[in-house]
Amino acid sequence: MSRSKKDRMLELVEILNKAGRAYYQESAEIMSNREYDELYEELEGLEKELGITLASSPTVNVGYEVLSELPKERHDSPMLSLDKTKEIAELKRFVGDQRALMSWKLDGLTIVLTYREGRLYKAVTRGNGEVGEVITNNARVFQNIPLKIAYRGELILRGEAVISYREFERINSEIEDVDAKYKNPRNLCSGSVRQLNNEITAKRNVHFYAFSLVQAEDVDFHNSRACQMNWLLEQGFEVVEFHEVTQENVEAEVLKFSEKIPQNDFPSDGLVLIYDDIEYGKSLGRTSKFPRDSYAFKWADELRETTLTEIEWSPSRTGLINPVAIFEPVELEGTTVSRASVHNISIMEELELGIGDRIEVYKANMIIPQIAKNLTRSGVKDIPKRCPVCQGDTEIRQVANARALYCTNPECQAKHVKSFSLFVSRDALNIEGLSEATLEKFISRGMIREFADIFHLDRYREEIQSMEGFGEKSYRNLIDSAEKARTTTLPRVIYALGIANIGLANAKVICKEFQYDAEAMLHATEEELNGIPGVGGVIARAFVDYFASENHVRQFRDLMKELVIPRETAAEEKKQIFAGVNFVITGSVEHFANRGEVKELIESLGGKVTGSVTSKTSYLINNDVTSTSSKNKKASDLGIPIISEETFLEMVKEG
Repeated sequence: MSRSKKDRMLELVEILNKAGRAYYQESAEIMSNREYDELYEELEGLEKELGITLASSPTVNVGYEVLSELPKERHDSPMLSLDKTKEIAELKRFVGDQRALMSWKLDGLTIVLTYREGRLYKAVTRGNGEVGEVITNNARVFQNIPLKIAYRGELILRGEAVISYREFERINSEIEDVDAKYKNPRNLCSGSVRQLNNEITAKRNVHFYAFSLVQAEDVDFHNSRACQMNWLLEQGFEVVEFHEVTQENVEAEVLKFSEKIPQNDFPSDGLVLIYDDIEYGKSLGRTSKFPRDSYAFKWADELRETTLTEIEWSPSRTGLINPVAIFEPVELEGTTVSRASVHNISIMEELELGIGDRIEVYKANMIIPQIAKNLTRSGVKDIPKRCPVCQGDTEIRQVANARALYCTNPECQAKHVKSFSLFVSRDALNIEGLSEATLEKFISRGMIREFADIFHLDRYREEIQSMEGFGEKSYRNLIDSAEKARTTTLPRVIYALGIANIGLANAKVICKEFQYDAEAMLHATEEELNGIPGVGGVIARAFVDYFASENHVRQFRDLMKELVIPRETAAEEKKQIFAGVNFVITGSVEHFANRGEVKELIESLGGKVTGSVTSKTSYLINNDVTSTSSKNKKASDLGIPIISEETFLEMVKEG
């Protein structure tokens, strides 16, 4: 029995070190925090029982060697991990008859800042606790770090660099490759803080919250950490929220913190307690891994048992098909939860996850639903051989350390989210409420397979209203926007198809040439198109190649059945008063919804709109004619008239 326990201990050390290396060196997670904690506690129990602790055990090593091109530096004093508990009774025991500070345990990257002569001198990451990476240039572009402070002595403090959930979602939304999206704000923050180019860091909106003052020469803090924190506030630092507690109010303060979690925009994975009495805390010393003056508290996860009813397979634009567990709804942390991402087939196989299994679910950090345990473990079966979106063949691929399912069809609609995004954009059909993220969800659920389907989303009313972020009002706004978009122009439709190299201006020229006859355009030849002024061979070939596809022709005709396109007679009758006239539009407009509408009017009157001022520009339209902007300056230098919107409208009226 002892032998098998030692084998298990060796196995746990290997598993945890592998997870730790991924977490600290690669900013990647190969297991959940909950799973790591459970395995860590199991290892601690075995070490205590057997009286054996291996040199490589994560219970005695505080981190891993840092791998990057950033300069390294050894910390003056080790940055230790914190011992932790999930029991409030243990927190009460820790506080005893002392006063303590209770604060958020932020889930980002720990940074040490040094100031000399009132200026930021150095910033170093925690690294492995002994050696960190010098990231001074990056720290200078954090959103809220003071570069100068009033205090002139040497100041050393520690804090956490974090990226908000809102910023995390914004950055992820701009990443097209689903596999490349960041898994959580902590991964994103780690990668952002350790960039070799601090221009990238600056765009990530990293925030720093101080949580500990290490040194400040010749300042009397009255032996109080609360005094230190308030002094840091006076110096211009943002400090982590903290409350003073005693044994009597520990439980009430934990509850107050927990109630704030749903509103927090920053990631936190628990709380920290540290004695207010600085000298008392120092007198306690440290273990090989933990300081004895502080303690971490992690909320005991609220577990709910439920039944797995379905595995929903959700394709992405890279071809990856993500499994999502659908289960009977349960209440967790004050909200109803019925789905959780499983990420890949390897995790499904590890959980032996099958339909009908009894599972335990929880919210990681009280926010993200996850499966904690599979109680019945019936086994993985029925992995789809066909993509749920396009019905193309699927295949299982080994990617890094995980097995994942992929769609092999290059024409799968899920791989063409960008084309649907163009279709609904402002200059195309202008359908509000269909962001790329929403389109991806609708496509993965089979609601949208081709452009015409966008006008029949009312078939999925109940399903859409039950989706996260949707309700009756947002559903109704979406349907109304789609209905409004049915009435449009043929050039907008041609542009919306996303044919290579064909912008709205080209589409207008082509439609005008074929007298707005859609069927005639379907049979256009390269020669005919090439003969249109401003079109050329590349555009002509792209247009003909697009409609050479029977599938594209069918989809186009299906789409046209959904649309109302008034006869384009008014535009034909308009005098081309701006023929040969080139405009540039800048600044805000007052008489139009946007600059796009001004451009459309100019082009309908024979003019052309470009993005930059050159010697060929005829007029610069800017309501602030006296502005010192670069466009105004260049127009003045070139002798180009700068006209207001009012003057432009007078020109239209007189023409």
